[in-house]
Amino acid sequence: MSERRAYLDRGIGELRGVVTLDGRPERLLIRRDDDEPRLMLGARLIARVASLEPALGTAFLDLGAGAEAILPFKPDARPVRGQSIEIEIRGEPRRGKLAQARAVGPAEGAPRLIAGPDLLADLDVLSHGAKLVEGPAARLVADEAEAEALEVLHPLPGGGQIAIEPTRALTAVDVDLSDRKGGDAKRVSRQANLAALGMAARLLRVKGLGGIVVIDLVGRGHDGNALLAAARAAFGPDNPGVAIGPVGRFGTMELSLPRRIRPLAERLCRDDGALSDLTLAQRLIRRLQAEAAAQPGARLVAVCAPGVATAAAPLGALLAEQIGARFSITADPGRARDSLDVGEAR
Repeated sequence: MSERRAYLDRGIGELRGVVTLDGRPERLLIRRDDDEPRLMLGARLIARVASLEPALGTAFLDLGAGAEAILPFKPDARPVRGQSIEIEIRGEPRRGKLAQARAVGPAEGAPRLIAGPDLLADLDVLSHGAKLVEGPAARLVADEAEAEALEVLHPLPGGGQIAIEPTRALTAVDVDLSDRKGGDAKRVSRQANLAALGMAARLLRVKGLGGIVVIDLVGRGHDGNALLAAARAAFGPDNPGVAIGPVGRFGTMELSLPRRIRPLAERLCRDDGALSDLTLAQRLIRRLQAEAAAQPGARLVAVCAPGVATAAAPLGALLAEQIGARFSITADPGRARDSLDVGEAR
C-alpha cells in the first residue's frame, strides 16, 4: 500500500512543502515572500469582469493590484462586463498564460482578496492527513524534490530510464530500456512500461506539469488494457480532470492532465533554463544557515556572482535578524553564476 508523508521547510523568505510517495517526492509547493497571493492556487477573491470574448467563452478578470485572470464560461452562464463575482483560482499563471479561475457566486464591491492560499492546508489534503515533519529532515527532502523537479532523465527501478521534456504544445515522456536486463524482450518491455507509467505520474506532479502529455512506450505489441488500467491507477491522484487515451498504433499513450500550479522549472529558472538569481540566492542563504549552525559564533563569508549577491541582500538582512550580523555576502564579478562558496572568514 502506498504511503504519503508531508514535510515543511521554513526557509528565509520562502516556504517549501513536500509530499512524498513511498519515500520519493511527489509534490513540491513553493511560497516566496514576493509571491502575489491573488494568483496562487486556492486563493478566493472578489473580481471584476473587465472584458469578454464570447467566441472563446472566456471572460478576462481584474483581480486588483494589477493582477488578472481568465474565467471560462458556458453560453447560458455568460457574465456581464463590469459585474463583480466571487472566484477561486484553479490554475496558477504560467509563461505566456494568465491564471485560470472558477466562478463561486455573485458578489459586490471592488476587486480584493478574500482568502489567500494555505500551504499547510494544501499539504494536509495532498498527504491525506499525514503528520507534518519540519526541521533538517524537511530541508533535505525539499532539496531532493527541487533537484528532481529540474532533472530531465530519471532512472527506472530495475533498469532503464524515462525522459520528461515539456514543450509549448505538450509534454513528451520517452521510455528507454537502456540497461534493463531480461531474456524475454516482450516481458522486459511490459515491466518497463508499467514502471514508467507510475514514475511518470509521480514526476509530472512534482514538476507541476499538466496539459497534453504523450508517453512514448517501449517495445511493440502492447497489452493496451493492462497499460490503460495502470495509467488510470497512476494518474488517479490528479483527478478530477484526467483524460487518458488508448495506446495508439505508434506505441504512444496520450493523456490530458489538469494544470494547477505553475511549473516548477518556470518558478526556479530563467527563460533560458538557467537557475534564476533568486533561486541561487535562496540556496546561498541555506548554505549560510547550515554553516552558521555547524560553527556557532564563527564569522562567515559567502562569495557569489553579482546578480546572485543582489538577490541575496534582502534575504541576508532577514537571516541577520536570526543569527546576528556575523556574515557577509561578497560579489565576485569573475565568478560563474552557479558557483556559491560559504566558509569561515579569514
